Formats: sequence, structure tokens, C-alpha cells
Amino acid sequence: GSVRQPMRRQVLLFLVFSLTSVFGQVSYSIPEEMEKGSLVCNVAQDLGLDIKRLKSGRARVHSGDSAEYIELNRDQRGVLIIKEKIDREVLCRQTTPCALHFQITLESPLELFPVTVEITDVNDNAPVFQKEERVFEISESAIVGSKFMLEKAIDPDIGLNGLQRYTLKPSDNFVLKLHAQSDGSKKVEMILQKPLDREKQEHISLVLTAEDGGEPQMTGTMKIYVTVLDVNDNAPAFSKPVYKASITENSVKGTLVTKVTASDVDKGTNGEVTYVIGNSMDTVSKLFHINSEGDVILDSPIDYEIEKNYNIDIEAIDQGGLSDSSKLIIDVIDVNDNRPVVNMISASGSIPEDSARKTVIALMSVNDPDSGNNGKVNCVINENIPFEIKFTSNNFYSLVTDRDLDRERASEYNITVICTDEGVPSLSSSVTLTLQISDVNDNPPVFERSSYEAYIVENNTPGLSVFTVKATDDDWNQNARVSYILEDSSVNGVPVSSYVSVSADSGVIHAVRSFDYEQIKDFHFRVKAQDGGSPPLSSNANVKIMIQDQNDNPPQVLYPVQTGGSLVAEMVPRSADVGYLVTKVVAVDVDSGQNAWLSYKLQKATDRALFEVGLQNGEIRTIRQVTDKDAVKQRLTVIVEDNGQPSRSATVIVNVAVADSFPEVLSEFTELTHDKEYNDNLTFYLVLALAVVSFLFITCLVVIISVKIYRWRQSRILYHSNLPVIPYYPPRYSDTLGTGTLPHVYNYEVCRTTDSRKSDCKFGRAGSQNIIKSFNFNIFEMAPNGVIFIYFFIFSPVVLPSVLLGTL
Repeated sequence: GSVRQPMRRQVLLFLVFSLTSVFGQVSYSIPEEMEKGSLVCNVAQDLGLDIKRLKSGRARVHSGDSAEYIELNRDQRGVLIIKEKIDREVLCRQTTPCALHFQITLESPLELFPVTVEITDVNDNAPVFQKEERVFEISESAIVGSKFMLEKAIDPDIGLNGLQRYTLKPSDNFVLKLHAQSDGSKKVEMILQKPLDREKQEHISLVLTAEDGGEPQMTGTMKIYVTVLDVNDNAPAFSKPVYKASITENSVKGTLVTKVTASDVDKGTNGEVTYVIGNSMDTVSKLFHINSEGDVILDSPIDYEIEKNYNIDIEAIDQGGLSDSSKLIIDVIDVNDNRPVVNMISASGSIPEDSARKTVIALMSVNDPDSGNNGKVNCVINENIPFEIKFTSNNFYSLVTDRDLDRERASEYNITVICTDEGVPSLSSSVTLTLQISDVNDNPPVFERSSYEAYIVENNTPGLSVFTVKATDDDWNQNARVSYILEDSSVNGVPVSSYVSVSADSGVIHAVRSFDYEQIKDFHFRVKAQDGGSPPLSSNANVKIMIQDQNDNPPQVLYPVQTGGSLVAEMVPRSADVGYLVTKVVAVDVDSGQNAWLSYKLQKATDRALFEVGLQNGEIRTIRQVTDKDAVKQRLTVIVEDNGQPSRSATVIVNVAVADSFPEVLSEFTELTHDKEYNDNLTFYLVLALAVVSFLFITCLVVIISVKIYRWRQSRILYHSNLPVIPYYPPRYSDTLGTGTLPHVYNYEVCRTTDSRKSDCKFGRAGSQNIIKSFNFNIFEMAPNGVIFIYFFIFSPVVLPSVLLGTL
């Protein structure tokens, strides 16, 4: 606790602020080994950011591929706190300064704030020797000044906290000598300052102490045991104090790095030299080894991005324990073996199509661990898309819009960012961003045609579908949902909505009423197509409905005028010649076209051989010379027919009087007028009579058949009984003067028109009762058995109407 308290005070002393490019950059300095959750700084205050902005922008720390040691607390005033305890020696080793680089990113809009936190060293490591003891065998003949290479102590701390000094005790025979080296370390040698005498002291024990300069001070010790030998009085000597070599990274195991040589002027075994690497505790001993020939050989792959050079202490030792040391500096040559690393810091999944140019859609960082040209990176995106990539600073890139967007042309873009280094051969990496373009209601509905024409046949059923208008909208979803609206207008002062309606969803136009061509032949209105956007967009189309004529009106006879109370007749003199114009039937048809083309035909006439009707003009003319035998009263039935499908017709009755004087005509037509009252219901009585007679006929027929079957069965009984058969002849059964079974004939005349209720009938009044009586009597007297019934019903349809007419 006493050590951590000064460290926390030190944080306040080392805070350094500096604003740089991108959006704003700050730098801090903290000691290593701070406890998890410790406060680093109030970065929101230093960057001038509001807490609400941190929360709404979902602020977070982006550190790339490296471990996250520091996190942002958005809920507590926007401070940075320790996420994981930081060990500077693990993080940076001997590199100074040691710093963490990360970014604080915000969204909506996208913002990026680089942050640098320098980690300062704390004296938390004591100097350490790899071996706790070292044994030397030194010849007693070793001369004063002989050098004995000692193992260096390793202190991961740096600066004052690192290794500062060595002490050797006792110092009767040996003293220490330190040599500064190019990498900043010190080579430790034990120098013989007093000749050895094996007879006086064969074994010498020493303690080598390594001390750092931290507070409190830390030390490490190694025990040295010296065995004094006889004779060997010459130490090996290297040809060079410093050797230099180079090797490319990723070289295979077993690659020869360089060769060192050391010589010993002694002979025999005392002149045999053994080479060892002095950096036994460092990672160098795992990467290289040296054989007895002095060849330095690679044992493990090396990576330029991890270490750019190596300093190796090489020691040559003879059999007598004498040694010499030299320095080997190995430079690692970079190879383009790392692809650029693309990290997408923040990206938008979709943007509206009306986004302004230069809108930022993504932020990314690109790093290449290689050096020189191998580490220079250029980034491009795929062509023919409305975006561009821009380099901001410190290997950061932004992806922005380059042109106006249109979702109707492209609703989605796959943007591929390709980053390539300048190495030979070059290496590249790519990342693909899928961007959706959200729709904006910028397209009105468009009709297939600007104007429509449709036809409908008159007398249509209300609700009939006339035709369909169609409009399309290039937008999407709700913005493309088209509704159809009938615009307010009037037709002949009547709202158009009382004529037609339009389906809002389908655009189907329905007839609201039944149309009559004779009243309206065409009308215009406008249909509006409106989308579901906000605000909605719309367009209009003109519609013209044309009514087609249907043959729904029969011809109308204008002349001669048909009246119910008075009788009108045309007079033809008996002196009229062939082709005499009697009259002209005049008719019209309110339909149009061929439905109004009229033709005239003579349907019935009292004398068809006397008159004819013009097919096209309706003129009634004589076709022969009128004679005295021609009846005065002539009744013509003319049918007027149109040319429609199906055709319609009208009938007119033309009364013609063939006479030279008016009194003659008057007497004839007066009688006709007198009889008119009792002829009105003639057709009704005739139909009723026929129905009654038919029913009686069927009933009697059933009775006759039953009687015949009964008599047949009786005759079979008589036949089997052997009784005599006596023929029976009714009275008056024989024919009389060739007149048949009906001695008298009843004559009657019926004049009928197409209107059966207006028929003319004349009967001979005299003797009618006697004829009927005689007729019935003769039948009943002359017919055998039930045959009289058959004769009666065969002739009753003729006789009974005559009787009824006579009665009427």
C-alpha cells in the first residue's frame, strides 16, 4: 500500500495533453502494475465531450488486434479505467517509451479520437542470474590481469530501475571490470589481480552481486567457485572483438548465420577451444547455437516484426578454463511476409438514398507490420460505385459517398476495400461491406398511358367492371403502394361519382349506373394515382368512356296514327292503276347505326295480290288494276323491323277502302265499328273454348278405352260360353246421296289480325239452330256403340267454336 500510493500521485504528475489530427488526440502517462479498476483519466472532459454524447454515440474503445488493458466507463463521467493489470516488461520488453495506442469511437455521426497512454516503469523486478553458481577452474599459472567472463544479470526494468552495478566479494584475488556495449548493456569480467597459488588456496568462493537503482533497491547474487589448476597459462583470443552478420527473416532452421574464430597458443588439450553463447538466459540462446567450429547456426524461425537485430555474447574457453569473449551483432533483413491488416472500426449498415455527398459510411484502420516499402499500403475500392475511400491520418481510412444515390437503380452495394502493400511481390487484403440503400419517396406513380379510352354497351348491369387503369411506382414498400382516387368532376351537372367508381387498390373502374346511349354517348373524367409515402406523390390520367349503342328500342310508327276510338282508312278509287300510291308508313328508331336501319314488310292482307309495301321507304302501292270484285274493306298488317341483333319490330294496321264514293265507305266501316264492341274479347273466348274441349276430349278418350277393354273381356266370356252373336245396326247408318255422315254443312267466316282480340267474325244467322240440332241428332242416331263419341270429339273443335260464335 505504501508503494502504490506514490504511484497514484505520480499519475497526476505525468498527465500530458496534446491535441492532434483525426478528430482530437490526447496522451496520458501512468505507471505499470496499477490495480484493476484504477482511474486513468477523465477522457470525456479532456476531449470536451458530453456524457449524453458518449451514451448516444455508444462510445467504445477500439484497440485493434492487441489486448485491451484500458476500458471506457460511459456511465461514470466518461473516465478511462484499468481493465487488466499492465506489466510493462511483458508489453514492451526493453522498448522505450512503452505506450498503449487505441481509439475512442462514437456513432451517429461517426467520430474517432486517438488516445495514447504511456506506461512508465516501476521497480518491480530484481536483477536475476540464470545460474545460482558458477564454477571456474583456473591454472595457477594464470597471469595477473587474466580475464574471466561472467554471466550478466537480467533486470527487465529500465532506466534507474534497471541493472546499475555489480560487486564482487571478497576482492583479494579478483576484481570486476565492466565494459559498455553498443546495445547499452555491460559486459562483466572478473580480472585476476593477484597471482594464484594452488598450494596456499586451491578453492576460492566469491559472491557476485547485481544491483539496480530503484527505490527500494533490489539485488541478485550468484556464487562463484574457483578451482586453481596448474600449468595452462594462455587464454583463447578472438580474431575480432565484434562480429557483424545479417539474415533474412523466415530463414529455415539450420541456416548458417556466420562463423567466429578464437585461437589458443597453448598446445594439446590446453589449446583446445570451446565456444559458448553467453546470453544463456536471453531468448537468443533459443534462436541460435554455436558449434565447436565456431559456426553460428539458426535454431528457430525469426521474425523481423518481433526483433530487428540480435546482440550475442560469444565466449571461447580452453581446457584450462581460460576464456575470451567477443560480440556478434546479427541484423534481421525484412521480407514482405505480412499482408495488410484491415480493421473495420465502425460501419453503417444502411443509408437513405437522399444522403448528401461525402457522407461517411465507414471508418477503418489499416496496418502492415513490415518495414520500408513492404509496409507502405494503398487502399482502393471496386469501380463503378458511387463511393470513394479517403486516407485521413495515421493509417486511418474513411469510406464516403461520391455521388448521389438512387435506390431505384441499385438498392444494395457490396463495397470491397482492397489494401495492397508495395512489397515485391506485393501482398493484399480485402474486406467487403454490404450497404443497403433505404428508400425515400422520390418517385410519383406513373400510369401506363396518359389517357385511356374504354367502351361499354348501354343497358349494362350496375357494378359492371369497365376496364382497369394501372400505375406503377419505382419506390419500395409503403412508398410504392399505389391507391387510385376518382377526382371530383361533373358530367352534365351530375357528379362523375354517380356514373363510375374506381377501386382504390386495383384500379378497376366500375359502372355505377346503367347507361343509355340515347341519353349520353360519352363522358370524361380523371383518375389520380397516389402512393403511400410521406408526403404522398401522385399523378393523373384522363379517361374517356364511350357508350356503345344496343338495339333496345323498337321502331316507332309515326303514320298512320293508331287510335283506339276512331277508325282511319285510306281510300283507293276502283279506277286506280298499277303502282297507285295508297299511303306511306312512316316510322323511326331512336337507336343508331344499323340498329336504326328500318325495313318494311307486308305481314297480312285481305288481298295480298292487290298491295305491296316498299322495303326501304314503307310506301304502300297497288300491284295490279283494282276491279269491281275487290272488297271495299281491305285490312293490311305492315311490320316495321330494324337491322339490330336481335332485331326489333313494330306492327301497324292500315285500313284501306276500295270505293269511288264516301257513302259506300261509310256504310261498310260503320258496320265494322258497330261490331267492334263484341269482338274485343273474341280471342279470350276461343282460347277458353279450346282448353275446355281438349280437357273433355282427353277425359272421354280414357272412358272409351276403358269401355272397349270391358266389352272385349265380355266378348271373350261369350265366346268361351258358345252363345250366338247377333250383329247390331243402328238406324240411319247408311250414306245418303253421297254426303257422308253429315247431311248438312255449317259455313262461317273468320277475319283475324295479329291482334286476335280485334278480329272480325261474321256468321250466317238463318237456320243455325236447326243445323246444329240436325247435326247432333244424326250423329247420335247413326254412330254405332261408343263410336259416336269419337266422331263428336273429332269434329267438336270445328263445330263448337261455330256454336259459340253463333251464340255470341
